[in-house]
Amino acid sequence: MKQKEEVQRRRYSPEVRRAMILDAAAEIIAREGVAQVSLERIGQNAGVSKSLMYNYFDSLTELLKELLDRELKDLQRAQYKAAQSAGTFEELVRNITHAHLSYIDERGLIIERLQSEPSVTGAPDFTNYGRRAAVDYLANIVHQNFNIPLDVAKAATDVSFGLPNAAGQYLLRREMDRQALEDLTVTMIIGSVVAIRDEYQTRRQKLKR
Repeated sequence: MKQKEEVQRRRYSPEVRRAMILDAAAEIIAREGVAQVSLERIGQNAGVSKSLMYNYFDSLTELLKELLDRELKDLQRAQYKAAQSAGTFEELVRNITHAHLSYIDERGLIIERLQSEPSVTGAPDFTNYGRRAAVDYLANIVHQNFNIPLDVAKAATDVSFGLPNAAGQYLLRREMDRQALEDLTVTMIIGSVVAIRDEYQTRRQKLKR
């Protein structure tokens, strides 16, 4: 029986096996947090012995960094695809928010939990992984559509990035359904942009007097 299992294990390509290991780590982290993972436990869940784990990852930190890299790219791809199908600013906000909440609903707080670990985020600046480009892209849209100064638009966009993640945490507690949370988040983001525009226009009119 044991020999049969070993043969079945060898049928997987290194790429597939590596993905299985990352999936096993993601499951533990989403359910219990980063503190509960170890190479041995991840290997058990993935059907890989601890000694063989070192054929794929030199350390637990390396594994977690690769997992964070993968999860961030998956989320960003989903958000980029969602943004491409938007025709209006409201659709853009809604589509990106929907993609973010869908990711959290399916995957849990893997990204947030990994980003809170200094050993994982200490080398590359994962907290800003692709964020600056995304903020610049969305801020330019806000600037053009609402006639808000670009520096103000960037600040507002950067701050608003935290709202979908906060909504996702609320979603996981199952205190409100996803559609209601999506509507709430979109309303808050668009409402804040409109309020900033109105305030800026009011100040500008006062200066003209």
